[in-house]
Amino acid sequence: MKSADNPWVRIVIVNYNAGGMLQDCIEALAAQTIPDFEAVIVDNASTIFPVAEIRLPDARFQIRQAGANIGFAAGTNLGAQGSTCRWLAALNPDTRPRRDWLAELRAATDRYPWATMFGSTQLNMENPEIVDGFGDVLSASASAWRSGHGRSTSELPNCDCEVFSPCAAAALYALPSFAREGGFDESFFCYLEDVDLGFRLRLRGERCVQVRRAEILHAGSAITGHLSEFSVFHSYRNRVWLFAKNCPWPLLLPILGLQSAAMAWSLLRPRSYRQPAFKGVRASLKGLPRALRNRRKIQRQRVVSAWRVAQMMVWNPLKGRLKGRIHVLRHIPNP
Repeated sequence: MKSADNPWVRIVIVNYNAGGMLQDCIEALAAQTIPDFEAVIVDNASTIFPVAEIRLPDARFQIRQAGANIGFAAGTNLGAQGSTCRWLAALNPDTRPRRDWLAELRAATDRYPWATMFGSTQLNMENPEIVDGFGDVLSASASAWRSGHGRSTSELPNCDCEVFSPCAAAALYALPSFAREGGFDESFFCYLEDVDLGFRLRLRGERCVQVRRAEILHAGSAITGHLSEFSVFHSYRNRVWLFAKNCPWPLLLPILGLQSAAMAWSLLRPRSYRQPAFKGVRASLKGLPRALRNRRKIQRQRVVSAWRVAQMMVWNPLKGRLKGRIHVLRHIPNP
């Protein structure tokens, strides 16, 4: 059995009823071209296809039982505990990494020593010619989304790019930075916790590289469901906390106006969408005092100007999201 005596990265997979997809993900990891990693599967009390039935390839893999469904954010934090690796990777169970995924990420950490976050190129599981995501985009009016979602891979750049933050379906973080921030905000449970962490790191002057050749296949919302009541509720709740915690004061007023317009637009959506959206906003108001308490600490530690933060965001609601276009902060020439 393989073992990693000196792993450079710990990979954390948070599982909740992923079933056979988790097994496929584990086997894809075992087939990576570089073997020096460790992997922790955190099981959030799955009831479908019990994790006990999962076959672990070798000693590099271990399972931690959360004891309950504690969410993606807390599950990843649990999986990171005790790691002595320099890097931490978050990986969804509904993904299949290409064989050189880890090798490409590791090479990128050498190419860009100034970056503490790295994102993977996410391809549609059923049709790899379609982009699932190329980094996360932050919008003043519509929260955040995966760049290029639904577009052809022919539209992707041929080089690495700087993006706002990585999508945690397949992301790499410098563990010291992750630990200093306390990891993901566990109150988010799931959805936008990766953008929130990326925002906090950005405010400290840290940066993210989207690694073009680090590719994974991603089923996307295979467990929670696309635009399900669950996903809509958490997205609307967490977007309020995301901006309340992280957005510098000079930007809050215009963003509040744009967010209000986006909420008014949701009134035109079907009832199945509208109801969980408004439930999410109501829930966000209950947690707003906690978010504002966290805000004080985050803003005290901010080293980036409000103007620079504004430049990282998309202000035109028609630019990017509605067209699904690729949106990056800058292209990085090939070495």
